[in-house]
Amino acid sequence: MKLNRVLLLAFLSAAVFSAYAADNAPAGSSPAPMGAIERSEAKKAGELLDRAVDYLKSNGPEKSEAAFSDRKGAFVNDEYYVYMVGLDGIMYASGGASSTFIGLNVTNLQDAAGKPFIREMLDKARTSDSGTIKYVWLNHVANREELKTTLFRKVGKYLVCVGYYIPRSSIEQATALLNKAVELVEKSGERAAFKTFNDPSGGFVLNDEYVFAVGLDDGKYRASGAAPNLTGVDVRDLTDAAGKPLFKEMIEIAKQKGSGEVDYVWRNPATNAVEHKHTLIQRVGNVLLGVGYYTKN
Repeated sequence: MKLNRVLLLAFLSAAVFSAYAADNAPAGSSPAPMGAIERSEAKKAGELLDRAVDYLKSNGPEKSEAAFSDRKGAFVNDEYYVYMVGLDGIMYASGGASSTFIGLNVTNLQDAAGKPFIREMLDKARTSDSGTIKYVWLNHVANREELKTTLFRKVGKYLVCVGYYIPRSSIEQATALLNKAVELVEKSGERAAFKTFNDPSGGFVLNDEYVFAVGLDDGKYRASGAAPNLTGVDVRDLTDAAGKPLFKEMIEIAKQKGSGEVDYVWRNPATNAVEHKHTLIQRVGNVLLGVGYYTKN
């Protein structure tokens, strides 16, 4: 039994280090694999891009400019929309926030972090008919600036583009979910609550956000929405990619203060990349409940 626990912890640590290395690999190396949520977002964006490319090829640029810029049209679906940039750097169409740039040369347009992302896309298009770029842009649905990944395809002298955002929880959302989890334990008891936390459809696994529970005396997972199969594993010796014994710190805080916050690096189930995670913890009886939110830095 002890050997199995050691092997599980070794596996977890290896997975964390592997993802960390992939996420911080030098330019030109293979990217980290996508998480299931990111794959889903990328698929939706890709399907819209395929439709837009087909429309441009069938109807020409003039009709496409009007169709792509129609905010209530077939090429705008919540945060998904099409924009079209010419190889000359002119923005010809957009169904999103960049519609204010239609008719203007956007070659030197910068994102919120000062990155000239259009120039990067044009440079990539010189040697490839398709590709991706990442930049920080306004998500007009969430009404906040977020990291955006945009897929582009070259059609004649135009680049047809569709981007997607990865859902990210906030401290407010994490706090609300933790309070909801505490309430469920107090109302329904530990056994029923832990079963619900481990259920992907139980309401406690939302995009990159999930509830976990750890025993204060034995350090064992009682539940983990991101990996229910780890229930029963002693995580006290587990460290993050930077070597931090995060669970020992959580247990100590829960025992001494009852609640608090722990920062570390951990795999984001939405992106499959290791990112900075800020976890809120709350003691309930002889267990600690935790909910975290991720940031890129």
